[in-house]
Amino acid sequence: MAKKLYVGNLSYSTTQEQIHELFSQVGEVVDVAIIIDRDSGRSKGFGFVEMATDEAAQEAIRRYNGSTLDSRTLTVNEARPREERPRYGGGGNRHDRY
Repeated sequence: MAKKLYVGNLSYSTTQEQIHELFSQVGEVVDVAIIIDRDSGRSKGFGFVEMATDEAAQEAIRRYNGSTLDSRTLTVNEARPREERPRYGGGGNRHDRY
């Protein structure tokens, strides 16, 4: 079963291809996604890698957590499930205006 990993502290210049190449050294990579800021179009400095097996995921955590890529020390661990967030924007309580 595939296992999703969080990869943090990425350089803004790190590409999905670099991450794919790195993680494929420990097993089959199903997917790589670097999170991009929608306003600036720049990487947010983290992403996710989905490994094909739990064993490959555990090996990737063991091998790459604390390792260096593009002069940055990586954080690699199991991804947590995405939390549901409200669909409305912030900005305070509209009823306070009156």
